[in-house]
Amino acid sequence: MSRSIDYGNLMHRAMRSLIQEVLEDIAAHGLPGAHHFFITFDTRQDGVEIADWLRERYPTEMTIVIQHWYENLEVTDEGFSITLNFGNQPEPLVVPFDAVRTFVDPSVEFGLRFETNDQDDEDDDPEAGMVEDAAEAETPHKDADVVSLDSFRK
Repeated sequence: MSRSIDYGNLMHRAMRSLIQEVLEDIAAHGLPGAHHFFITFDTRQDGVEIADWLRERYPTEMTIVIQHWYENLEVTDEGFSITLNFGNQPEPLVVPFDAVRTFVDPSVEFGLRFETNDQDDEDDDPEAGMVEDAAEAETPHKDADVVSLDSFRK
């Protein structure tokens, strides 16, 4: 029997671990400088907890922005929970790391994308399901580059 190394699975675990570590630091110390995050997640994933009206509005995918106003950020090995402001209405969210599709910090042009086998046609619209508060909507940002392992090879 031939054995092989599952690099894809190892990379996914490492990238999710990186997100966990970043969010744990933010939960403990707050966002430094201009850092902020766009996190896109699959709203259909087991363990995702969002208000019914948000699930109706974003039935497959939702992008949240962690920047100006957030509360109760808690991070576990499985995912994170946070309260965000949706039109002056605070809403708690629970997002397992397995539901995360993209994690972007445009302030430093950093981004991670988790490929899935069942990409929907909705992925053609990069702003589908994006949620921002009024202050963030006015903030221009550059698209972040997705990290390639080739850039770290010597």
